[in-house]
Amino acid sequence: MAEGEDLGYFGPGSVSWQVHREVTVLFGGARAILMQAAHPLVIAGARETGIYERNPWKRLRRTLILTYTITFGTKAEAHAAAERINEVHARVKGVDPLTRRPYDALDPELLLYVHACLVDSALRFEELTVARLDERGRQRFHEEQMLAAEMVRVPRGVIPPTLPELRAYLQRVYDSGILRVDEAARSVAALFHDPPREAEWRPVLKGVSRLAFATLPPELQDLYGVRLGPGGRATARAAFAVVRLLRPALPPRYRFIAPYQEWRLRARGRHPGRVGEARRRMGIRPGRPTGLRG
Repeated sequence: MAEGEDLGYFGPGSVSWQVHREVTVLFGGARAILMQAAHPLVIAGARETGIYERNPWKRLRRTLILTYTITFGTKAEAHAAAERINEVHARVKGVDPLTRRPYDALDPELLLYVHACLVDSALRFEELTVARLDERGRQRFHEEQMLAAEMVRVPRGVIPPTLPELRAYLQRVYDSGILRVDEAARSVAALFHDPPREAEWRPVLKGVSRLAFATLPPELQDLYGVRLGPGGRATARAAFAVVRLLRPALPPRYRFIAPYQEWRLRARGRHPGRVGEARRRMGIRPGRPTGLRG
C-alpha cells in the first residue's frame, strides 16, 4: 500500500469495510430490496425509472457499483458516485397512480426508509453468516453508515442515533399500514425467484431468495404471502449455520466482493480490474473531493 494512499471515508480498519466486503452480506441486499419494494412510494420511483423493467439486472449491478464505491472508493470516487445517485434521484418525482400520493426520491423520509433497510439487512446477514460483530461493532457500523447516508442526501438529523432506535423506526413503518405488495413489488421478487440469464451468481440466487424471504420481518412475510412453518424455519437456520461454517474456508474470490478484492490487489502493487474500469465508464474518476467532512 502506497504511503498516503486515499482509502476513502472508511478504510480497512472500519466496520463498514469489514461488513460490506463479505459476499454473504451482499446477498442480504436481496432482503433490503424486497423491503424497499413493499413501500409504494419507493417502488413508484423505481417504476418511473424502469429500473426493474428494462434490463433490470444490469441496472441493479450499476446501482451496486455506485453504492459500494461510496464505501470502498477514494474520497473523490465516493463523491462522484454519490453525485450520480443524487442526479438520478433528483429526476424521480410524481404522483403514485395506485395510492394517489406524491413521491419524491429526495424526500428525507423515503431516503431514510431505504437507508434503514440497507443497514438492517446488512447487519442481519452479517449476524447470520459471519457473526463477528458484537453490539458495539453493530452500533459503530450504524454510525459509519450515517456518513454514507448524508452523501446521498439523507439529513443526519432524521437518522435515529442508535441501532435499536433505527430498528424501532422500521417497526413503526411496518405498523403504519403503508407497506403493500403490488404487481411492481412482485416483479422485484421475481428477479430473485427466476433470475435473468445475465445475472451474476445466477446458480445461487434462488437459494439467496429463499433466505431473504425467510429473514423478512413477519409483517412483510405476510404481505409477500410467505408462510414459514417450523420445518421451514429449521431449514433456514440450518442453511445459515452451513454458510457460517463454510465461509472462512472459501477462496477470497468467492468470499469477498470485487471492490474489496481489487483493493487487496492494489495493496500488493497489482493493477485493479473490472470494478475500476466500470467506475471509469460511469464517469467516476479520481480527483479532489468537495463538500463533505471526512
